[in-house]
Amino acid sequence: MSTIGDALVRLPLAAALGTALALRPKLKGTPPRMPAVVQTQIILAIVGAIIMLVVGASLARAFGIVGVASLIRYRSKIDDPKDAVVMLSALSVGLASGVGSHALAVFSTAFLILMLGIIESFEKGEKKFELTIKAGSQTDELRPKIESILSRFELPYELRASADEELCYELVVPFDVERDRVTNAILRLDPKGHAAVDWSEKKNKSK
Repeated sequence: MSTIGDALVRLPLAAALGTALALRPKLKGTPPRMPAVVQTQIILAIVGAIIMLVVGASLARAFGIVGVASLIRYRSKIDDPKDAVVMLSALSVGLASGVGSHALAVFSTAFLILMLGIIESFEKGEKKFELTIKAGSQTDELRPKIESILSRFELPYELRASADEELCYELVVPFDVERDRVTNAILRLDPKGHAAVDWSEKKNKSK
């Protein structure tokens, strides 16, 4: 049976390694990380260590924990599939910490962070949006300036609809582009404050 002394070493180690994985350096072009996902990854590492401390060499306990774990479902939306992989990685280093394989846990964490860094360095994530702009009677007059702003932010766009008081574009927006800056630049074109800008994310249709 594991002792409190074991837990004092293994749980903090699992927490530290899980945190290193969850808070790994964020590279440009990767999706934003949801706080709930980051927190879950850290907790999973600790849970893994606790499981191994509880199980010890007892096969009966192991089967009992597997049965309970099968009832758990993580339902939060995850934009980046790698976040799910990091959750599994955090759990694995927690398990390694829990059984006392400290060197393996530390090396695995360092190796995973290195590999994730290499993989994410090649990413250029993006999302599609529908951008609707309303600026009253001067909307059509502002169109060249609006499109100049979109080009300045290097946003590929396609005009989908044009009316007297409304413009609608389809845009491809990289993850590292701050949409608030684009919105503010467009709103500044109307000093009277009558303009309105609306971003609507376009979801991929499931086949």
